[in-house]
Amino acid sequence: MGDKKNNLEQAIDPVYFLELSHRNPEEVCRHALCEYEPKTKSYRLSVWGDTYGIYPHESKIRRLHDDNHKVSLLLGLFIVYYLLRSKDIAISKQWISEKDIPGGPTFFRGPHKIPTQIIEERYENNIIEFKEICEKLQGAPLNMADAAYVFRIAPRIPVLVQFWDGDEDFPAESKILFDKTITEHLSPDIIFCMAVEICTRIGKAGKN
Repeated sequence: MGDKKNNLEQAIDPVYFLELSHRNPEEVCRHALCEYEPKTKSYRLSVWGDTYGIYPHESKIRRLHDDNHKVSLLLGLFIVYYLLRSKDIAISKQWISEKDIPGGPTFFRGPHKIPTQIIEERYENNIIEFKEICEKLQGAPLNMADAAYVFRIAPRIPVLVQFWDGDEDFPAESKILFDKTITEHLSPDIIFCMAVEICTRIGKAGKN
């Protein structure tokens, strides 16, 4: 059991935790809109409706307030990087695709293509279930596409998931859009980590 708990920390470069342990907590909290607990030297960050504890001096990340402490590698990377690199800037409310991100057309292809097919294959001809799942995952509906929901992945990171249902002529299609300020907070590889987590969580919600 202990080995399983350590898999995430072993996979994340310890340099990230070390850098975070040397940061000024007040500055980190102001930039990331999180909280700091001096007694445990840990941060508390809201990510997609859940609260996570980040313990830089112990190189640990834990999901709090329930019995499931598991954190996926990609989500863990996103959390640490967000705490380190987020900036104190307002959300722009302007949506962009991954191809609008500097270097995006080259980066987000091949092995780094955002796997929206996970969503498309799950909800093709079942847009009602897509809506139900998005609402269960705390998405806020937006009047775009056939269905669209905004998710607050982290305090400064809103993401829009669009879905078009399939028909006889066209297959189902899904797209993920980001607030224009995302490039101020995250690098393309971390945006990819976050996008994979989004596609997986929505596309596999409710499945064992």
